[in-house]
Amino acid sequence: PLGPALLFVKTGEGKEEGRRFYACSACRDRKDCNFFQWEDEKVSETRLAAREEYNRNHQPFFTHRQNVERYKNFVLLPLAKRKFCQECQQLLLPAEWEEHSDHQFLCDISTAQLKRPSQLLYPLENKKTNAQYLFADRSCQFLLDLIIDLGFRRVLSVGTPRLHEMIQSKASQEEDFRVRSLLLDIDFRYSQFYTEDEFCHYNMFNHFFFGGEAARETCRKFLYQDNGERVIMVTDPPFGGLVEALASSFKKLMAMWKETEKEVGHNNQEMPVFWIFPYFFESRILEFFPSFSMMDYQVDYDNHALYKHGKTGRRQSPVRIFTNLTPSMIVLPVEEGYRFCAICQRYVSSGNQHCEICNSCTSKDGRRWKHCVLCKKCVKPSWFHCNNCNCCALQNHTCEKTDAGCFVCGKAGHKRSTCPSLSHT
Repeated sequence: PLGPALLFVKTGEGKEEGRRFYACSACRDRKDCNFFQWEDEKVSETRLAAREEYNRNHQPFFTHRQNVERYKNFVLLPLAKRKFCQECQQLLLPAEWEEHSDHQFLCDISTAQLKRPSQLLYPLENKKTNAQYLFADRSCQFLLDLIIDLGFRRVLSVGTPRLHEMIQSKASQEEDFRVRSLLLDIDFRYSQFYTEDEFCHYNMFNHFFFGGEAARETCRKFLYQDNGERVIMVTDPPFGGLVEALASSFKKLMAMWKETEKEVGHNNQEMPVFWIFPYFFESRILEFFPSFSMMDYQVDYDNHALYKHGKTGRRQSPVRIFTNLTPSMIVLPVEEGYRFCAICQRYVSSGNQHCEICNSCTSKDGRRWKHCVLCKKCVKPSWFHCNNCNCCALQNHTCEKTDAGCFVCGKAGHKRSTCPSLSHT
């Protein structure tokens, strides 16, 4: 139901390569999607037919076009007749009230509420699939101000519904507001509030447009730079998602932009991108996008227990902005404790002190890091050098000086995730 599957490999200790299989691209938990097929498996006609039937039964009840028509009828209703079913997460027309009579309603849905659907809909908080942790207004406003200051007028919002709705809302209220947004999201509920030119049902783990060629063309047209309007992609994927699968999709979106660039005669290297992700994925992101760098700005979320502004130490949000724009262009708010490092030529958090040995502002988490001469790099302030492990670690860690090495190939010097014997997704 979520589009093409991805090819994985089962690995076991001591085996060089395991058996390859297909599984759902978006759901990493079998409870959410039980699709599984060995790569070399012969699938019977009966099972194929059952699969087709299953996929059909798991499609949305209304098409995007039908939802657009329903919305037009809904806004014509007087306030007293505007109801939203909380159980079905659906705008209701009067003729449908009876079949939802035993459900919980929200009544008197105002125009302001319709313009902020992310507050009307329940967030889908499965960390591995949807993970709709929504930007706090502070972070959302910062991103929009930054986008405008950098001269972008079109925003491809990939999995960022709150940024999209802020842009849509301002565009409808302010005549001189020139920024436009297209939302690509796996959550089809947003089709109730946006037209086919404003929202595409999209799976960012396999670059799949559920609306087919028409939706793909909508995206392509949006990326076409008309009258010199510059485009930036802003994406906020689920943190439990595979970086490799995400990078593959983003490269395809960037290639789509590149094709439109050829038509208008420009020759920029890459489509500008803000990829919002935790700092501890930095090495993985740079592996796929060497031109990216990580900004110190801490992105906060409304509905996440930990990632909120004002926390200190380990409680600070670990979420950062990765971008292929020149770091010195990304101006961070001084009033929130960011400063400009003249040597690094970028804005850093106030606790991120420049290390003269590393010749860089090395902190990743907002705290002041310290340089370890033996490790030849800066480490977290709570870490100490362990002579047994020959590296820095927490003081009360368990020493694991073992000759076993990687459990895939048994060799030392790397982990399972970076094993050269491991078949990639």
